[in-house]
Amino acid sequence: MLALACTKERPPAAATTAASVTRAPFGTAPDGTPVDAYTLVNTHGIRTRILTYGGIVQSIETPDRAGKLDDVVLGFDDLQGYVKSSPYFGAIVGRYGNRIARGRFTLDGKTYTLAINNGPNHLHGGIKGFDKVVWTAQPFSSDSGVGVVLTHTSPDGDEGYPGTLRAKVTYTLTNRDELAIDYEATTDKATPVNLTNHTYWNLAGDGSRDVLGHVVTLESSAIVPVDSTLIPTGALMPVDGTPFDFRKPTAVGARIEDPHVQIRYGRGYDHTFVLDRAAGTALSHAAHITEPTTGRTLDIYTTEPGVQFYSGNFLDGSFAGKPPTRRATSTRPRRIAGSACRNSSTKAWRR
Repeated sequence: MLALACTKERPPAAATTAASVTRAPFGTAPDGTPVDAYTLVNTHGIRTRILTYGGIVQSIETPDRAGKLDDVVLGFDDLQGYVKSSPYFGAIVGRYGNRIARGRFTLDGKTYTLAINNGPNHLHGGIKGFDKVVWTAQPFSSDSGVGVVLTHTSPDGDEGYPGTLRAKVTYTLTNRDELAIDYEATTDKATPVNLTNHTYWNLAGDGSRDVLGHVVTLESSAIVPVDSTLIPTGALMPVDGTPFDFRKPTAVGARIEDPHVQIRYGRGYDHTFVLDRAAGTALSHAAHITEPTTGRTLDIYTTEPGVQFYSGNFLDGSFAGKPPTRRATSTRPRRIAGSACRNSSTKAWRR
């Protein structure tokens, strides 16, 4: 489970509006399936829009310290942007988030070969991962918030994975200004499963500013180092004395140009940070992010042992997305302003 609390620097105000969930058409997928957008609004007027295509978090509107609402996630205004060239903006990632070396794994004595879609490796579920399918949706409301339940069945052999996998992802926008994402999956064969969400955040709500001034705190004393193709080495690396030490509040850009080999491999931050506690069933705090100008803050809670911190290193300025994305700039060469902290449900840190 992953919970995100995106607020201004003060407690939520009293209820100002009725909570609601509404559906509207959002185009047609390449296979002809209609795509819908579900807009969730809580009692404080905070709203998010979830697409059935890829389970994408298309927008999140939250106030700054003056009460002004802005969209704080990157994406596109129409479906074609997501279909043609999206770098997983806001999407559900599956069956397996992150990379699998050379697209191969061995399970119960049998070796499986997966689709190769990222250099020599398999990334985020393959050529047609969960980010590129239309999910079945069921909206709901309760006293604590509103949401939508998305379901999808991945057949045996899909992208090379064994077993029929039935996935269920529940988005809930609570009246405490939290977006909770619950993941469930069942399968009829042993298979790897590592579901996550790939939202890119810019808490400034203004794409003319990059995220290098966002201040990040991560409850992590070690990262999972990677090789030059971003595959985990199987070791853990202490963050002490490195540019990966975010145990105290630190700006994203403070050390992003450091010559450390791991910064060079990731072209910035694109690493799993191992949390300083054991994984379990209870939500625990993992990260705190602040945008000093607007006062917006983002807190991330998870039941998993680590979070993947990605500083938008492969966004090259070529995406014509929502208006903030079009205006986005960065001090690094043509990188669109964007960062993503996303839950990583990797249980073992190995190749």
